[in-house]
Amino acid sequence: MLEKHLAFIVAPTIEAERYAKQLSEGLSLNDPYHADILVVFGGDGFMLRSLHQYQPLGKPVYGINCGTVGFLMNESNISSKGELLERLESAKTTLLHPLKMSVKTCDGKASVHHAINEVSLLRQTSQAAKIRIYINDIVRLDSLIGDGIILSTPAGSTAYNLSAHGPILPLDTQLLALTPLSAFRPRHWRGALLPNTAKVRFEVLDANFRSVSATADDRTVSYIQTVDVFQDASVSYNLLFDPGHNLEERILREQFEY
Repeated sequence: MLEKHLAFIVAPTIEAERYAKQLSEGLSLNDPYHADILVVFGGDGFMLRSLHQYQPLGKPVYGINCGTVGFLMNESNISSKGELLERLESAKTTLLHPLKMSVKTCDGKASVHHAINEVSLLRQTSQAAKIRIYINDIVRLDSLIGDGIILSTPAGSTAYNLSAHGPILPLDTQLLALTPLSAFRPRHWRGALLPNTAKVRFEVLDANFRSVSATADDRTVSYIQTVDVFQDASVSYNLLFDPGHNLEERILREQFEY
């Protein structure tokens, strides 16, 4: 492992900055554009932002947990520069493809965003959201009335999706989880599992009265009219994990937590 080819991306927290300073002693660090590996210090939220920011560089990313959950991170039990280099040398790659969200707002504005974890639609007022759902251009649910809905990747299935009682998806399932949020009608609908090749469209009904926002990870667009989502195989994120602690193992282990 060549020390000069590392870059540290550090969350603006006391713990992350302290830990990064400790492991940087004796290292010759580069900026992200001239590094072979990006080492991210922080929590899952900071990791997601870093992955989005530096994805165009195509660099592998190794996360060190300085947050709360750290599902996308490795354990923060590295004590020295030498141990860090050993971990990076033995780390295994997990390749993730994000969801691509194309949004049109009520005033006709369009935007595109990517989501590693999930795309979520949420009501913006006291009025329940009313959403029509198309799968591959076929109406599968004429009207979902409730707080909103989530479309999750396997990597994101243990995040917001799980808290909404959605299913946990192993990485190799090639599925997406469609999970309603506090569905009022249909009252007993619990969501659906979709192939990761599916093209999903959400159409907000009575959008001017029942305003809804759409969020791709941490990027939010308000007052939406339609949202089109599919898994974008042309974009990839390379995450590095310690052997025995990769994302597949974490997802499997999460299913036996109680």
